[in-house]
Amino acid sequence: MAMMRVESVPLRVRTSWLDGRPRVVEWGTERLPVLDVAAIRDETAAYRAETGPRTLFEVATPKARLAVAFGHRDRRWTLEAVDDAEPGS
Repeated sequence: MAMMRVESVPLRVRTSWLDGRPRVVEWGTERLPVLDVAAIRDETAAYRAETGPRTLFEVATPKARLAVAFGHRDRRWTLEAVDDAEPGS
């Protein structure tokens, strides 16, 4: 199944001190540990200067695969897409 884009939703994400990769995604009352970081996309040149750069992470959690973005200018995490297929299928 493919990632389904969703309206950007603010998230709390805990990251690794060493490399900045997501380790835990907090979405509302859900606390989802990150099992794997499948992809990292640096979108530094993809946005105008006033929007600012961002980095997109595709992560696997026990419940779903998520695309989460970190906006460098506003230093906020947002949920961009969800794939709720069974992990590993």
